[in-house]
Amino acid sequence: MKKSLKFLLVGLVIAALAVTAAGCGGSKEATGEKKTEPAAKKKVVFASDTAYAPFESLDPQTGKYVGFDIDLINAIAEVANLDIQIQSMGFDGIIPALETASVDGAVSAMSITEERKQKVNFSVPYYLSGQSVAVKADNNDIKGFDDLKGKRIGVQIATTGAKEARTVKGAHVSDYPTINEAFLALKSGAVDAVVNDFPVNAEFVKNNSKDAKLVGDLRTSEHYGIAFPKKNTELQDTFNKALKTLKENGKYAEIYKKWFGADPPAYLPGEAPAK
Repeated sequence: MKKSLKFLLVGLVIAALAVTAAGCGGSKEATGEKKTEPAAKKKVVFASDTAYAPFESLDPQTGKYVGFDIDLINAIAEVANLDIQIQSMGFDGIIPALETASVDGAVSAMSITEERKQKVNFSVPYYLSGQSVAVKADNNDIKGFDDLKGKRIGVQIATTGAKEARTVKGAHVSDYPTINEAFLALKSGAVDAVVNDFPVNAEFVKNNSKDAKLVGDLRTSEHYGIAFPKKNTELQDTFNKALKTLKENGKYAEIYKKWFGADPPAYLPGEAPAK
């Protein structure tokens, strides 16, 4: 009786060991298979004029860049498995940096123009903007672009706003390195008006309603694009695919509504509608 019990216990131990061994035998470690590691993120450097709220600006509390463009580029990075680093630089230096390929791309509320397309490549359009006029809150003489003749106009250098301001007859146009410096010139009375992209002018007026106001209608219709060196068509394609994904999964609309309080035009991001 004792021998039978002993053999029974030995049999149970052997069976338990066999089950354990069988379980271990199915693991990748036991079979010599390697675990699949996530693909390493490719590092890319993107230029940006980081003094252009609400598209890109430095949050003084966190020391991080924030804005519509920043959220968008971060969402693209997640979709495309990229490590995107922002390199802050003056707007007038971005196109030259792209031409020499000293940066991999640029996200900086940059309007797609025929002149710029000769020097860099653009993604599909991702934002619709236009030129507007901001004046001092107590200025009742300037009611729009038609009243800018002979006036002092502040602009940011190398922008489409600077180009549009120079179409005004008799105007005295002053170029500033950043749009914030143009806004300071307006507040101090050094210029009579600022011509610049509507959402940026609107952001300034919202935060300085006692000092400034918007007047008149939009002068132009312009689309922003993410820019790339001419030779880097691969990265351009990657971004276009990522933008399409963000449109389809609703993330683009979520970011747009966060910053502008409205739904984006149905075609964005995508090819601009024919004029």
